[in-house]
Amino acid sequence: MSYQKKYLPLVLSVAIAAGVFIGGKLNFTDSPDRLFSTNSKKDKLNRLIDYIDYDYVDEINTDSIVDVTVNGILNNLDPHSVYIPKEDMERVAEEMKGDFVGIGVSFYTYKDTITVIRAIEGGPSEKAGIKGGDRIIMADGDSLYGSSLQDGELVKKLKGSLNSKVKLKVYRKGEPELLDITVKRGKIPIKSVDAAYMLTEKLGYIKVNRFAESTYKEFKKALDKLQNLGATEVALDLRDNPGGFLGIAEQMVDEFLEDDKLILFTKNKRGSIEKSFATSKGDFEDGQIYVLIDENSASASEIVAGALQDNDKGIIVGRRSYGKGLVQREMDLGDGSAVRLTVSRYYTPTGRSIQRPYKNGNKDYYDEYFERLDSGELLDPEKIQVADSLKFTTPKGKVVYGGGGIIPDVFVPIDNSMHNETLNFLQRRGFISYFVFEELEKDRHLYDGISKRDFIDSFEINDDLVFAFQDYLNVRTDSKITFVAYHDEVKQYLKATLADQLYGGGSFEEIFNQRDIMIDEVIKLSDEN
Repeated sequence: MSYQKKYLPLVLSVAIAAGVFIGGKLNFTDSPDRLFSTNSKKDKLNRLIDYIDYDYVDEINTDSIVDVTVNGILNNLDPHSVYIPKEDMERVAEEMKGDFVGIGVSFYTYKDTITVIRAIEGGPSEKAGIKGGDRIIMADGDSLYGSSLQDGELVKKLKGSLNSKVKLKVYRKGEPELLDITVKRGKIPIKSVDAAYMLTEKLGYIKVNRFAESTYKEFKKALDKLQNLGATEVALDLRDNPGGFLGIAEQMVDEFLEDDKLILFTKNKRGSIEKSFATSKGDFEDGQIYVLIDENSASASEIVAGALQDNDKGIIVGRRSYGKGLVQREMDLGDGSAVRLTVSRYYTPTGRSIQRPYKNGNKDYYDEYFERLDSGELLDPEKIQVADSLKFTTPKGKVVYGGGGIIPDVFVPIDNSMHNETLNFLQRRGFISYFVFEELEKDRHLYDGISKRDFIDSFEINDDLVFAFQDYLNVRTDSKITFVAYHDEVKQYLKATLADQLYGGGSFEEIFNQRDIMIDEVIKLSDEN
């Protein structure tokens, strides 16, 4: 378990995409007379629920009936109007806000005990002296170990109000007694920027995983850092980014577009149009920008790519994006739950909607990912289906298409060696992380004195570690896995995961990108410039 779950199944992550989300909320108390005036349709639903509650032969949880009813209504609207139950709201709100109050550790529940993978850099736990490998046994006198405790319960015990203190008892290997460590809780970022570093002397790289409230500040800090290092070109990696706040995407685009350039416009069912334009505050208007997208880049990611492409700014690299052009607003339902309702469509500067059709229902809509896979589109750009009726032209004469995602300027096929189903499965299920953690536990001092830079540039994973991982899997999965066909890929996963647990700070991405053909293509384009 980690506060920062970085590697979820890609298809699932897009299926529950945050989407393009308007930050302002709509509440029952906003305009009850206008929004919820009594009518026979609503009375009919209320009467049915009351009738079931009062007279149905068995005891029924009517809250669950309401949940089913709300979901049924929304399922008949569009794939991105969604219901968020009360029990999920705190987690969803934290992800969109971009931080939470806690002690600042990534951890596993390892052998029924909270075991620290790494204290978050600059966070309360690091300041208090918590280290990787520490077992947190108690918090304020409450036990934090045992098979009966769920991860959610453990997290609640470590969270609390801002600046409150929690007294921990910590077991540390090699220490004769438990350590007493007091940690002052603070705001812990849920990072949107996974990595920011230089690919070449002039080309910087920024990986953004979502568009939360804190994303623009993180992005701007990363961009400033790269410019100070000499970056005149930037690769903005939006692969697997499911979206988020509309306003954050607009702020990000504004860094690259010249003053008064149209970023996008939205239109609601009454035909009301709202336009968003670039301002004078952009700091990278003269720089070259490459935007990396793939089939899981959705909504706000597509706003960024579409705005730049339609303004003939930079180069879009990768594969056709997800295809979501709907905008949601959140509405509180009064009991801690909420609905995100689609309230408008957005259009790129040339006037195209990139929303995929959804008239055949949600299942068909989400299954389109597999249709792209089966059609060969992920390997061959000629297999991308476009409609001449949805053809648009940019100011410089480039032809672009609406109707289903952003088609890149430079196509890069999916790399089957780095999208190996077995390795992706092992990564998602945590096998690689657990194995690396156990290897570290044998002797963390082996890495004392090795800097993050030296590790990334020079450290090599030996064959013995690959064979040890193979044996580890075969014991725990009762299978006969062999890595003969992708030995080097396994080494890369192991090294990247080891770096992440030792150093964090984007080290995973920096190592993993060394074999990334899309990154290679961007470097090639940069050299040609």
